[in-house]
Amino acid sequence: MIDISESAQGHFRRLIEREAIPGLGVRLSASEAGTPRADVRLEFAEPADLHGDEWAVDCDGFTLWLDAASVPFLDGANIDYETKATGGQLQIRAPKIKGQAPADDASLVDRVRYLIDNEINPQLASHRGHVTLDSIDADGAVYLRFGGGCHGCGMADVTLKQGIERTLMEKVPGVTAVRDATDHATGAAPYIPRDSAA
Repeated sequence: MIDISESAQGHFRRLIEREAIPGLGVRLSASEAGTPRADVRLEFAEPADLHGDEWAVDCDGFTLWLDAASVPFLDGANIDYETKATGGQLQIRAPKIKGQAPADDASLVDRVRYLIDNEINPQLASHRGHVTLDSIDADGAVYLRFGGGCHGCGMADVTLKQGIERTLMEKVPGVTAVRDATDHATGAAPYIPRDSAA
């Protein structure tokens, strides 16, 4: 499940011994798990800090506590501590933390939502924008709502047709069209105002 090297265990053990707090261990969790922004959070934890549903991994001289909700995303994680001439470096690799692409037989909604979260929205973030899935009709037409800098943006139509629609139709079998369900007149902070995009 979690592979924690002897050098990493030694590193944590030395730090814990220096603190001299009875029962002090290490808690590992995933923040924003299953999204492109996912990251690993590692912190010292006393018994009173625990929620009670953590999974315990017995290590040499301490316990590594895994946040219960994070377990599926931390499965297969590797924790290592590498000593270098300039000091040491802790490395945590969690290959499942950002989630796994849905299988080919997953629902159209799941496949579209995964591509939006992991490919489309990270690109739109440079314009302070994002899209959310509104609905998918029986014919495979995907309806999206633009938000942030894309809400009311004069280039939203181009982004939709030349970027988002092309990506979804190429990468998600079953998508037949992509349509905008946003009322752009209500956009409060568009990246490019609609009247200046002419």
